[in-house]
Amino acid sequence: MDQKSDIKLQIFEQIIYPNEEIHGKIELNYDGRFDTVVINSQIENSNDIFNYIELNGKKINHPFARLSIFRKEIGDRNTIEFTAITKHIPSTPSGFTRVKFRTSIIQEHKEIANYVFFRDIKKEKTV
Repeated sequence: MDQKSDIKLQIFEQIIYPNEEIHGKIELNYDGRFDTVVINSQIENSNDIFNYIELNGKKINHPFARLSIFRKEIGDRNTIEFTAITKHIPSTPSGFTRVKFRTSIIQEHKEIANYVFFRDIKKEKTV
């Protein structure tokens, strides 16, 4: 049986590169009440972050690892689209660093549902 998640996250780029935009989409399939949808990014073994630069077609400048999107901002939508960028350059011998994206639905300071998604940040494109 294929059960739909209450929340799902996609990052469209298969590999992330420093200083290049990534595009993501959060799908909401939750019918209950909630206050906020949150997206967190954590780059392994690093204090570097993603800067969120666009949210649902509107330019923003959110240079923090955690972006909270209030229910009022979401309206009747069931998708949230965003663009982000990082300056992180992997310093590992392998030339890549793992990044974890986690999105959550929050109601009255309690997490109702979450979804975790991983991608790699690669040092540079190979030809």
